Amino acid sequence: MRRTTSPISPRTASFALKGVAAASAVAMLSACGGATSGDVSGSDETVNIAVNGWVGYEASAAVLAHLLEEEAGVKVEQKKLDEQPSWQGLNDGDLDVIVENWGHEDLMEQYGPDGNDTVVDGGPNGNIGTLGWYVPEYLVDDKPELATWEGIKDNTDLFQTPESGDKGEFLAADPAFVTQDQGMINHFEMDLEIVHAGSEAAQITEMQERYEEEEPFLAYFYDPQWLHNELDLVHVEFPEYEDGCAEDEDDVSCGYPEYELNKIFRKDFAEEGSVAYQLLDNWKWTNEDQNAVAKMIADEGMDPEEAAEKWVTDNGDVWKEWIPADA
Repeated sequence: MRRTTSPISPRTASFALKGVAAASAVAMLSACGGATSGDVSGSDETVNIAVNGWVGYEASAAVLAHLLEEEAGVKVEQKKLDEQPSWQGLNDGDLDVIVENWGHEDLMEQYGPDGNDTVVDGGPNGNIGTLGWYVPEYLVDDKPELATWEGIKDNTDLFQTPESGDKGEFLAADPAFVTQDQGMINHFEMDLEIVHAGSEAAQITEMQERYEEEEPFLAYFYDPQWLHNELDLVHVEFPEYEDGCAEDEDDVSCGYPEYELNKIFRKDFAEEGSVAYQLLDNWKWTNEDQNAVAKMIADEGMDPEEAAEKWVTDNGDVWKEWIPADA
């Protein structure tokens, strides 16, 4: 990830777009605001939801948009945008909510109560975020030591591919995703070469193909992520994250931190206390819930709206408590 004063954010760690100015991205919101969920009668309110660039986030936003429209009668616009520009959008009044935030203490300092005072912490969304290095379970069954960084270091030749040359391959996604992996490779002196698949979708396809053939692979990955419903993956153990261990991006002495993912609201939107805000404030679901919707979108080819509607139809016992009494 881009180095900041905050811990690694798995999605800044994984999805922050390098070289894009936040102000320019936000200025484009009106021109290319992403998916608009359509007109809804019964309310003049429009809720603007940031949609960051991974399918799990898209799943959350789709379900919330469906419920806001169908249960609260609120218009919704989903605006596809990277993480840091999303915070700028809240600051500028172009967005109302980020529904899945991975850390970003630096951005909270900039835009929160001690900075611009334009955003507020909306509390947990129920998802627990984990990211790190993963190997398929069939490898660990054969070599249990591969569940640890020491075992990886002693067996890097197992992961060698034509793309990695004479080193073991560490499979990553988009080279624009910002991670701490090279710093970990450096610190633990591992004979590994990072090879980028090109995108999250391309990486998943590569992992699926290798898994089907029971080939060895070592990859950066995370949860919540629907692929865990399909592949048995083992999270490689590193020393636990602690303050300062990842401060030097070239020398990282720990694994990634775990995150209690949360919502971020535009302050004025939260203070207005509308039905839409109340629904979003009440919303809290599990990794399993998100992964189920994300799998329908990414693996089964459903439109996000269709996947959201199916999940809502099948899970009334979960979401009905999110709906405000006066909706």
